[in-house]
Amino acid sequence: MARKRDPRDLSVNELRRLLIEKQRSGRHERIERYRETGRVVRLVSDEEETNWEDLRTSSPPGDPEEDTTLRKKKVLDGFLLAVEVLAVLGLVFVLFNGLDILQQLNREVALALEQPTLTPTPLIKAVVLPGGHTPPNSPGGSRPNIEEIPSHLRPVVQSYWEIPVPTPGPNHAIRLQIPKINQDVPVVEGDGPEQLKKGVGHHIYSANPGESGNVVLSAHNDIHGEIFRDLDQLEEGDLVILFSARQSYTYVVHEVLIVEPTQVEYLESSDEAVTTLISCYPYLVDNKRIVVVANLIED
Repeated sequence: MARKRDPRDLSVNELRRLLIEKQRSGRHERIERYRETGRVVRLVSDEEETNWEDLRTSSPPGDPEEDTTLRKKKVLDGFLLAVEVLAVLGLVFVLFNGLDILQQLNREVALALEQPTLTPTPLIKAVVLPGGHTPPNSPGGSRPNIEEIPSHLRPVVQSYWEIPVPTPGPNHAIRLQIPKINQDVPVVEGDGPEQLKKGVGHHIYSANPGESGNVVLSAHNDIHGEIFRDLDQLEEGDLVILFSARQSYTYVVHEVLIVEPTQVEYLESSDEAVTTLISCYPYLVDNKRIVVVANLIED
């Protein structure tokens, strides 16, 4: 058995430890008494940490009505998106279509404002070959021979002579050379009485030099220079040279004919490139026409 030590023999630390043990023993005894009497309840240790994940509120089960509303909203959003896309596409189509219509209108307006190329139109079908006149030695001298024209057409033909002729263009004939009879003369547009005073007249409804068709030229034989007096000296193979502002064209004589003034078929066009020279005949009689037809020599 351990011997009790005298408190006076104990050190300060030993005394302090004994005091603490005594207080702890007394506290445990009181707690045990309280527990036995029901005055103390044992609590869970604070060291046991609460699992907050277990305390998290679980999601409630889905609401069918809410799910239906969400689906309807998604369908409506998709429909509205489709409507917006279609509206944008429609706007783009309208813009492009409007631009095309505007361009078409501009083209139509430009065509409407464009000045048409004016081409002379015959007032009547030719009834006589050009150049007809009375001989200079006849009573009253030389004048247009209206006796060749049917009486009911004379006023119309005379008014036709007064129509202004077109302004010559770069493709029109400006000069004629016939080496065989030493002729080098100017060519003017028109074959009325006034034009034939100036030189060789180009029938304004006929082709231009070098073109497919019939280049009809006429001149007098016994007045105003007697340019075509010697046409009857031409023979097959002789040359006729026509000049435009751009180049010259050479024709070779194919035939020489004496015809009636009313044989107007020699004014008609041709599928080939030809020139037809016309004058009154015979010299100082002038009741016929001499016609020389020449074909273009192709380069």
